[in-house]
Amino acid sequence: MEFRAAVMQDLTAVMSIERRAHFHPWSESVISRYLQKPGSAWIAEENGTVLGWAVITLIAGEAELLMIAVDPDYQGKGTGRALMNFLLNYLTEKQAEQWFLDVRESNSKAIALYESMGFCLAGNRSNYYPTANGHEDALLYCLDLQP
Repeated sequence: MEFRAAVMQDLTAVMSIERRAHFHPWSESVISRYLQKPGSAWIAEENGTVLGWAVITLIAGEAELLMIAVDPDYQGKGTGRALMNFLLNYLTEKQAEQWFLDVRESNSKAIALYESMGFCLAGNRSNYYPTANGHEDALLYCLDLQP
């Protein structure tokens, strides 16, 4: 598996993953904006096939994972973990001090991944994510990157 910065030519593949992996996918205009912002959008690929993608920000030592999505055909095969480890190394090289993320409270697989990487529960955002029947809470996780 290889990792690289996402580019505009990835838009079709990224939109396909978004639409299949998320109940409430990001819009093409929002994704396009991040694809044009250097250091923000990242791709996991194998043999030229985009398996997953992620968006991060890094401001004043604080990083945030805004989005991560893995093609449903490749979920459960280590793609998400590999992409998260790539991002962890990238953020460490950039001397980020902390890394934050939100996750749906119902997303037990993602929560298990984040906790296995050392992320700790730091808070809760009530009714943050839309669902078919209303909204669900977001759990806020944090990882200290500096000793």
